Amino acid sequence: MKFDDVRGAMGMASLVVRPGDTSVAQAHNDLPVVDPTVLTNLMEGACSAALAEHFASGETSVTQELVLAISGTVGVGAEIRAHATCVDIDGPILDFNVEVHHGSRLIASANLTRKVVDRVSYMARIAAESVMSEAG
Repeated sequence: MKFDDVRGAMGMASLVVRPGDTSVAQAHNDLPVVDPTVLTNLMEGACSAALAEHFASGETSVTQELVLAISGTVGVGAEIRAHATCVDIDGPILDFNVEVHHGSRLIASANLTRKVVDRVSYMARIAAESVMSEAG
């Protein structure tokens, strides 16, 4: 990845809230509104979209940290859009500002940090850690 090209990269993701995307369906509470985990997934999708054209062969990114602020909510049938902008780079660590809107109304915002990793090495490490934890 050419990290200098990534600063300022923008990505978007959207979805129409379905019954399974609600807090009641996720068993987090009894409200039929979009669940925060769905907002998080949408935000991560926007970050991934911002990076997609910048990866070298075999590279991907994983979330390291997410600081989420929820300022509103929506119900089933609402279309929400996440917009992500890469605002800082420190080696393989990429920082994003992300917002989710329903129309012009802000639903949530986040500072999200992703790390660029080699896909094969990362999965090999995860597999080794899984084997070690099962053996222990």
